[in-house]
Amino acid sequence: MENFVVSARKYRPATFDTVVGQEHITTTLKNAIKTNHLASAFLFCGPRGVGKTTCARILAKTINCQNLTAEGEACDTCESCVSFNQSASFNIHELDAASNNSVEDIRNLIDQVRYPPQSGKYKIYIIDEVHMLSSAAFNAFLKTLEEPPSYAIFILATTEKHKILPTILSRCQIFDFNRIQPQHIASHLAQIAQKEGIVAESEALDLIAQKADGGLRDALSMFDLNVTFAADRIIRYKEVLDNLHILDYDYYFKLTDLLLSGNLPQSLLTADEILRKGFDGHQFVVGLCRHFRDLLVCKDAATVQLLQVTENVRRQYLDQSARAPMSFLLSALSLGGQCDMNYKQAKDQRLHTELWLMKLANLRNLLNWEAVPELPLNGSLTSECSTADQPADEKKNSDPIHEQPIQSAASIGQLIEQHPITSEPINGYRTAPATNGTNGTAFTGSPTNGNTAVGSTSIIDTATLPNPSTIKPKIAPPTRPATSRLRPTVALTASPVQPTTETAEEVVVAVPMRPDKPFSLEELQDSWLTFAKIRHSQNDSATEQLVLNRVITLDGTTIHITLDNTLQVGYLTELKPELLGYLRSELQNSKIQVEHTVMVQEVKKMIYSSLDKFNYLAEKNPALHELRKVLNLEVDY
Repeated sequence: MENFVVSARKYRPATFDTVVGQEHITTTLKNAIKTNHLASAFLFCGPRGVGKTTCARILAKTINCQNLTAEGEACDTCESCVSFNQSASFNIHELDAASNNSVEDIRNLIDQVRYPPQSGKYKIYIIDEVHMLSSAAFNAFLKTLEEPPSYAIFILATTEKHKILPTILSRCQIFDFNRIQPQHIASHLAQIAQKEGIVAESEALDLIAQKADGGLRDALSMFDLNVTFAADRIIRYKEVLDNLHILDYDYYFKLTDLLLSGNLPQSLLTADEILRKGFDGHQFVVGLCRHFRDLLVCKDAATVQLLQVTENVRRQYLDQSARAPMSFLLSALSLGGQCDMNYKQAKDQRLHTELWLMKLANLRNLLNWEAVPELPLNGSLTSECSTADQPADEKKNSDPIHEQPIQSAASIGQLIEQHPITSEPINGYRTAPATNGTNGTAFTGSPTNGNTAVGSTSIIDTATLPNPSTIKPKIAPPTRPATSRLRPTVALTASPVQPTTETAEEVVVAVPMRPDKPFSLEELQDSWLTFAKIRHSQNDSATEQLVLNRVITLDGTTIHITLDNTLQVGYLTELKPELLGYLRSELQNSKIQVEHTVMVQEVKKMIYSSLDKFNYLAEKNPALHELRKVLNLEVDY
């Protein structure tokens, strides 16, 4: 029975042209051999399984070849090539620095360098995993590496370049090996499958190439595993998924569709199915974040090339990316990054993952991407706003005046009076230039107190106004609090002004202040309780709720509350701005104030020991002290 040889050894490259995915290095080495510009020391560094040791052996073999081809490759027929292929070459020495890392091993190597080669031009020393050498071994190797004999060439290989001393790096010609691209690995696996008479689905080979993460040796090992599993010598995509324990793309596409539609129950059931199949929860979180990233790069034709998948899967990504809003993908990636970072610290990791899915399913309601179209890249607004998109509380306070279409920014800028220095709207309202008719249209500007009356219009009879003339703008009185809204039932009265000329273009209309409304203790308590419920839904703090549920008293417009300690005072101080704004808005009184007093509760001393009991009784009956002294008694501790 013939011994089985793994594919990583059986199909190991023997020439520079057969090396996969490292053309920038093989071309440089071949040109150096052709022009005889060989350095005395080479350093090959890069990830595992990308061809460092293989290229070192090919370089050592090609340097001593006696009949180089025109392409700079070894002939494989001369005495030096034959002895190398049979592992019997006296000019090529390979040392594993992981097991020979002491200073004595390096000194023995230096002793061998003194002897010139018996045949051939060079003696080549390949030191693999050179970063494992000790500091003393590195220092012993420095002088020989800097000034080696003319016939000696050192080839060092490592996966951890940062662990090598800078003095060693400065004496070497460094070659950085790249991770091999998945398409190159898949193509190489297809060639091997054809030579072995194995039928392999292209999707299966692509999946192996992506799982290998740029390492060809890992890909060949997984290829052998799946060949062993396939009794009929057919490598199928579904079988590769099971053998390599990889989560299928279909799960990610299905789960993303459920999250986009806001279907939380099915999303949780899909996640449960994934976890029940034995997949790691953390890898599931990372994989779904990677899926969102791939959808994001599909949003632009210039970044689609970053998607390294098969053509069928690419079409699925492009289709789902067209249906996924940019706002959802960015929010999902942000939440996914937080879930990934906090996963290891979570006590209940399954709940931590499910909470993330709940937030993703609720993004549809928060972002409301169906009702609010996305803005173009230049930032121009192409859609009109309507009151249908406003919250319910804003609809209730809206009026027919506010339902007019919003004017363009240019027209608003012409009508709103601005401060000459700060460019802020001046508190007051002006009318637009009067038309030829009897009535003029007045534009209501946005006052500085935050009232949302921008873009609203009202009709004012010009017959009731003074004779049109150039009127000096007059500042209106202070407006009412920002929490109130201008209702159509409030009459606008013109400030008494004196016309000076015949050409009038605008009239300043004063907005009357709303008087403070009196309120009772019962109304205050109802508003206070409502605010406490709102805060409880936002922040579940026991101390904060303890402060808000204290007994309050009312003295005119001043609310008095008694607290127990300074900790509660701190919570009240943080809440006071929001609390006052809410109470003044609900009770329509701008003079409401909140004052507190701290009353430290007396701590009742507990009676534990015998001495405590005696002192307690002696306080009630002082004669016990005299009795103890007369009888010369001591309290039993």
